Amino acid sequence: MFDGAAPRVPIAELRSIAAGVDHAEGICLTPDGVLHASGELGQVYRIDDDGKATEIASTGGWTLGLAADGAGRILACDPVRREVLRLDPADGSWTTISTGQVGENGAPFTTPNWGAYGPDGAFYVSDSGGWKQRDGRIMVIRPDGRTDLFSAASVDFPNGLAVSPDGSDLWVLESTPGRLVRFAIGTDGRAGPRRIVAELPGTVPDGIAFATDGSVVIACYRPDIVFRWRPDGPPELLAADPEGTALAAPTNAAFYGPDLASIAVPNIGRWHVTTFAVPGLRGAPLWYPAAADLGY
Repeated sequence: MFDGAAPRVPIAELRSIAAGVDHAEGICLTPDGVLHASGELGQVYRIDDDGKATEIASTGGWTLGLAADGAGRILACDPVRREVLRLDPADGSWTTISTGQVGENGAPFTTPNWGAYGPDGAFYVSDSGGWKQRDGRIMVIRPDGRTDLFSAASVDFPNGLAVSPDGSDLWVLESTPGRLVRFAIGTDGRAGPRRIVAELPGTVPDGIAFATDGSVVIACYRPDIVFRWRPDGPPELLAADPEGTALAAPTNAAFYGPDLASIAVPNIGRWHVTTFAVPGLRGAPLWYPAAADLGY
């Protein structure tokens, strides 16, 4: 899709932080502006302003997607435990929020992968299923703690997802084949039909983050690239590493820092987080529901 294209950010301008993280996949920004990353043995790391990573907790499984609520508590998707759990950084305690079960005859999570809050406190979770098994689905944990099926229409390994800045849509990356889709979120909380936003041939897209201008930043597990999809123009290659060193199977993306003007990308293929900035590109603020509005 980007054959011969030069990335917007030269490889020499890609900066490494969080040295020593264990093949991080997930990343999130808590309301106090602190980045956190996940590890393949269930770790959650806090990344300080100086770029140092400190392990603060572990599920004992494998943490993929991370997200934060308004109290700074961190929700983690764990495919080994097949649960969505919540970490209270104040005391390091974990609480299981959902196993994916919907009713007595519902199916538990297969591969809970990524989660994101909406404006009403609903927490959307991609249950990716098996690789190329076409058994993925999108779940939602309601503010009262109830888990529902949001949509069964995204079957091709639904992965990273994000709620649009106005709260009206859920955008989802399907990893195989590479595709960006969206679902309208109804006033009743139900999903609209699955709509294809873009086909992404030659990529295995993993993580997505909204910018203020309506574009989205997409990190790809393969090849080692981060690009920007724009509604009013062709995709723009932001960063690339043909040697898989500075960028090594980048899995997700989070805007952070002053004015949300920097981008942090974990590398599941190595032991660091990559950061860079693109002039004029700013992240859209995330939804952080207040703890008092959540019944779990």
